[in-house]
Amino acid sequence: MFVGHFGLGLAGKKASPRISLGTWFMAVQFLDLLWPIFLLLGWEHVRITPGLMKLNALDLYDYPISHSLVGALAWSFLFAAAYQVLGRGEPALQARRRNALLLGAGVFSHWILDVLVHRADVPILPHGPYIGLGLWDQPAVELVLEGGLYALGVYLYLRTTRARDRIGSWGLYVLLAFLLATWLSAAFGPPPPDARTLAWGALTMWLLVAWAYWVDRHRDFDH
Repeated sequence: MFVGHFGLGLAGKKASPRISLGTWFMAVQFLDLLWPIFLLLGWEHVRITPGLMKLNALDLYDYPISHSLVGALAWSFLFAAAYQVLGRGEPALQARRRNALLLGAGVFSHWILDVLVHRADVPILPHGPYIGLGLWDQPAVELVLEGGLYALGVYLYLRTTRARDRIGSWGLYVLLAFLLATWLSAAFGPPPPDARTLAWGALTMWLLVAWAYWVDRHRDFDH
Protein backbone atom coordinates (compact mmCIF):
# COMPACT_ATOMS: atom_id res chain seq x y z
CA MET A 1 0.00 0.00 0.00
CA PHE A 2 1.22 3.50 -0.82
CA VAL A 3 -1.32 6.32 -1.12
CA GLY A 4 -3.53 4.62 1.46
CA HIS A 5 -0.89 5.40 4.07
CA PHE A 6 -0.66 8.99 2.90
CA GLY A 7 -4.46 9.20 3.00
CA LEU A 8 -4.37 8.46 6.72
CA GLY A 9 -1.67 11.10 7.11
CA LEU A 10 -3.84 13.68 5.36
CA ALA A 11 -6.80 12.72 7.55
CA GLY A 12 -4.63 13.04 10.65
CA LYS A 13 -4.52 16.82 10.18
CA LYS A 14 -8.21 16.99 11.09
CA ALA A 15 -7.65 14.99 14.27
CA SER A 16 -4.76 17.20 15.37
CA PRO A 17 -4.36 20.46 13.43
CA ARG A 18 -1.25 21.50 15.39
CA ILE A 19 0.74 18.65 13.89
CA SER A 20 2.29 19.46 10.51
CA LEU A 21 1.31 17.36 7.52
CA GLY A 22 5.01 16.56 7.19
CA THR A 23 5.02 14.99 10.65
CA TRP A 24 1.90 13.01 9.79
CA PHE A 25 3.47 11.77 6.55
CA MET A 26 6.58 10.77 8.46
CA ALA A 27 4.49 8.87 11.01
CA VAL A 28 2.28 6.88 8.66
CA GLN A 29 5.23 5.98 6.40
CA PHE A 30 7.86 5.65 9.12
CA LEU A 31 8.31 1.89 8.66
CA ASP A 32 8.84 2.35 4.92
CA LEU A 33 11.16 5.30 5.52
CA LEU A 34 13.38 3.07 7.65
CA TRP A 35 13.12 0.03 5.37
CA PRO A 36 15.38 1.22 2.48
CA ILE A 37 18.03 2.27 5.00
CA PHE A 38 18.03 -1.24 6.45
CA LEU A 39 18.14 -2.70 2.93
CA LEU A 40 21.22 -0.69 2.02
CA LEU A 41 22.88 -1.63 5.31
CA GLY A 42 22.21 -5.30 4.59
CA TRP A 43 20.08 -5.73 7.72
CA GLU A 44 16.95 -6.60 5.72
CA HIS A 45 16.49 -8.18 2.29
CA VAL A 46 14.06 -8.28 -0.65
CA ARG A 47 13.90 -10.05 -4.01
CA ILE A 48 12.33 -8.72 -7.20
CA THR A 49 10.05 -11.47 -8.53
CA PRO A 50 7.92 -10.37 -11.51
CA GLY A 51 4.47 -11.93 -11.41
CA LEU A 52 4.63 -12.72 -7.69
CA MET A 53 1.42 -10.75 -7.11
CA LYS A 54 -0.76 -8.91 -9.59
CA LEU A 55 0.01 -5.47 -8.14
CA ASN A 56 3.40 -6.08 -6.55
CA ALA A 57 6.58 -7.91 -7.54
CA LEU A 58 8.46 -7.65 -4.23
CA ASP A 59 9.33 -10.86 -2.42
CA LEU A 60 9.56 -9.38 1.09
CA TYR A 61 11.13 -12.41 2.71
CA ASP A 62 13.26 -10.68 5.37
CA TYR A 63 12.27 -7.38 7.01
CA PRO A 64 11.85 -8.15 10.73
CA ILE A 65 13.30 -4.90 12.08
CA SER A 66 11.06 -2.52 10.19
CA HIS A 67 7.88 -4.53 9.59
CA SER A 68 7.38 -7.25 12.19
CA LEU A 69 4.56 -6.68 14.66
CA VAL A 70 6.99 -6.30 17.55
CA GLY A 71 9.15 -3.99 15.43
CA ALA A 72 6.17 -1.84 14.44
CA LEU A 73 5.07 -1.56 18.08
CA ALA A 74 8.59 -0.53 19.10
CA TRP A 75 8.87 2.10 16.36
CA SER A 76 5.40 3.41 17.23
CA PHE A 77 6.41 3.82 20.88
CA LEU A 78 9.72 5.49 19.97
CA PHE A 79 8.05 7.89 17.55
CA ALA A 80 5.42 8.88 20.12
CA ALA A 81 8.07 9.28 22.82
CA ALA A 82 10.21 11.45 20.55
CA TYR A 83 7.27 13.73 19.83
CA GLN A 84 6.43 13.89 23.53
CA VAL A 85 9.97 15.10 24.25
CA LEU A 86 10.66 17.21 21.19
CA GLY A 87 7.19 18.49 20.26
CA ARG A 88 7.11 22.24 19.96
CA GLY A 89 4.28 24.73 20.08
CA GLU A 90 2.28 22.71 22.57
CA PRO A 91 2.77 24.10 26.07
CA ALA A 92 -0.09 22.00 27.43
CA LEU A 93 1.28 18.64 28.53
CA GLN A 94 -2.07 16.90 28.05
CA ALA A 95 -2.35 18.06 24.43
CA ARG A 96 1.23 16.98 23.71
CA ARG A 97 0.53 13.54 25.16
CA ARG A 98 -2.62 13.19 23.10
CA ASN A 99 -0.83 14.13 19.89
CA ALA A 100 2.05 11.81 20.71
CA LEU A 101 -0.43 8.95 21.07
CA LEU A 102 -2.11 9.86 17.78
CA LEU A 103 1.22 9.87 15.97
CA GLY A 104 2.18 6.56 17.54
CA ALA A 105 -1.11 5.14 16.27
CA GLY A 106 -0.28 6.61 12.86
CA VAL A 107 3.01 4.72 12.80
CA PHE A 108 1.29 1.47 13.77
CA SER A 109 -1.46 1.99 11.17
CA HIS A 110 1.17 1.27 8.54
CA TRP A 111 1.57 -2.30 9.79
CA ILE A 112 -2.19 -2.87 9.85
CA LEU A 113 -2.69 -1.63 6.29
CA ASP A 114 0.27 -3.70 5.09
CA VAL A 115 -1.31 -6.84 6.53
CA LEU A 116 -4.35 -6.18 4.34
CA VAL A 117 -2.45 -6.02 1.05
CA HIS A 118 0.64 -8.21 1.54
CA ARG A 119 0.64 -11.94 1.02
CA ALA A 120 1.50 -13.95 4.14
CA ASP A 121 4.95 -12.39 4.53
CA VAL A 122 4.33 -9.89 7.36
CA PRO A 123 6.01 -11.27 10.50
CA ILE A 124 4.50 -11.20 13.96
CA LEU A 125 7.80 -11.95 15.68
CA PRO A 126 11.04 -11.22 13.82
CA HIS A 127 11.05 -14.65 12.16
CA GLY A 128 7.38 -15.57 12.05
CA PRO A 129 4.67 -16.58 12.16
CA TYR A 130 3.65 -14.62 9.06
CA ILE A 131 0.29 -13.15 8.10
CA GLY A 132 -1.23 -11.18 5.20
CA LEU A 133 -4.58 -11.08 3.43
CA GLY A 134 -3.04 -10.71 -0.04
CA LEU A 135 -5.22 -7.96 -1.51
CA TRP A 136 -2.40 -7.13 -3.93
CA ASP A 137 -3.64 -10.24 -5.74
CA GLN A 138 -7.18 -8.80 -5.87
CA PRO A 139 -6.72 -5.58 -7.88
CA ALA A 140 -10.40 -4.61 -8.00
CA VAL A 141 -10.65 -4.72 -4.22
CA GLU A 142 -7.24 -3.25 -3.42
CA LEU A 143 -7.45 -0.32 -5.81
CA VAL A 144 -10.88 0.68 -4.57
CA LEU A 145 -9.85 0.34 -0.92
CA GLU A 146 -6.59 2.23 -1.25
CA GLY A 147 -7.99 4.85 -3.61
CA GLY A 148 -10.90 5.37 -1.23
CA LEU A 149 -8.59 5.89 1.74
CA TYR A 150 -6.59 8.42 -0.24
CA ALA A 151 -9.68 10.27 -1.49
CA LEU A 152 -11.08 10.46 2.04
CA GLY A 153 -7.78 11.82 3.37
CA VAL A 154 -7.59 14.45 0.62
CA TYR A 155 -11.19 15.50 1.31
CA LEU A 156 -10.62 15.85 5.05
CA TYR A 157 -7.37 17.78 4.60
CA LEU A 158 -8.96 20.20 2.15
CA ARG A 159 -11.91 20.67 4.50
CA THR A 160 -9.60 21.23 7.48
CA THR A 161 -7.11 23.67 5.93
CA ARG A 162 -7.12 26.54 3.44
CA ALA A 163 -4.34 27.91 1.28
CA ARG A 164 -2.55 31.04 2.40
CA ASP A 165 -0.84 31.59 -0.96
CA ARG A 166 0.00 29.83 -4.23
CA ILE A 167 2.46 27.46 -2.57
CA GLY A 168 -0.32 26.37 -0.25
CA SER A 169 -2.63 25.68 -3.16
CA TRP A 170 -0.58 24.63 -6.20
CA GLY A 171 2.18 23.10 -4.09
CA LEU A 172 -0.44 20.88 -2.48
CA TYR A 173 -2.20 19.95 -5.72
CA VAL A 174 1.07 18.96 -7.40
CA LEU A 175 2.02 16.88 -4.34
CA LEU A 176 -1.33 15.08 -4.36
CA ALA A 177 -1.11 14.43 -8.10
CA PHE A 178 2.47 13.19 -7.77
CA LEU A 179 1.48 10.72 -5.04
CA LEU A 180 -1.36 9.41 -7.18
CA ALA A 181 0.84 9.06 -10.26
CA THR A 182 3.56 7.29 -8.27
CA TRP A 183 1.04 4.82 -6.87
CA LEU A 184 -0.41 3.96 -10.27
CA SER A 185 3.05 3.69 -11.82
CA ALA A 186 4.17 1.26 -9.12
CA ALA A 187 0.99 -0.81 -9.49
CA PHE A 188 0.94 -1.05 -13.29
CA GLY A 189 4.47 -0.20 -14.41
CA PRO A 190 7.52 -2.45 -14.63
CA PRO A 191 9.17 -3.59 -11.39
CA PRO A 192 12.54 -2.12 -10.34
CA PRO A 193 15.54 -3.90 -11.88
CA ASP A 194 17.14 -4.92 -8.58
CA ALA A 195 16.89 -4.51 -4.82
CA ARG A 196 19.55 -1.82 -4.59
CA THR A 197 17.82 0.40 -7.15
CA LEU A 198 14.59 -0.16 -5.25
CA ALA A 199 16.20 0.90 -1.97
CA TRP A 200 17.68 4.10 -3.38
CA GLY A 201 14.37 4.95 -5.01
CA ALA A 202 12.47 4.32 -1.79
CA LEU A 203 14.78 6.70 0.06
CA THR A 204 13.34 9.57 -1.98
CA MET A 205 10.17 9.24 0.09
CA TRP A 206 11.93 11.44 2.65
CA LEU A 207 11.59 14.22 0.05
CA LEU A 208 7.81 13.76 0.16
CA VAL A 209 7.94 14.38 3.91
CA ALA A 210 9.90 17.61 3.32
CA TRP A 211 7.46 18.61 0.57
CA ALA A 212 4.53 18.12 2.96
CA TYR A 213 6.21 20.28 5.64
CA TRP A 214 6.74 23.01 3.04
CA VAL A 215 3.15 22.95 1.77
CA ASP A 216 1.61 22.76 5.23
CA ARG A 217 3.44 25.91 6.33
CA HIS A 218 1.55 27.73 3.59
CA ARG A 219 -1.89 26.58 4.70
CA ASP A 220 -3.98 27.66 7.67
CA PHE A 221 -6.24 25.57 9.86
CA ASP A 222 -9.81 26.31 8.83
CA HIS A 223 -11.86 26.61 11.99
